[in-house]
Amino acid sequence: MDYVKRIRDLREDHDYTQAYVAQVLGTSQSMYARYERAANELPIHHLLTLCALYQVPADYILGLTDQTAPYPPSSR
Repeated sequence: MDYVKRIRDLREDHDYTQAYVAQVLGTSQSMYARYERAANELPIHHLLTLCALYQVPADYILGLTDQTAPYPPSSR
């Protein structure tokens, strides 16, 4: 479950509290904490909101890539 570590690391890197991220997601702090502990799976609509909040692609949060930029840099 790479996304569990990624969402926690992103939140900490941005100095956000669980309560703040939960508010952005429209959920409770305790439910968000359950996402970070992998006690509940992260719904897709929350994944998309986190992507917008942190300006990273879903593939990064899901652990499919280590690139945080939405698109690879252009070679032009």
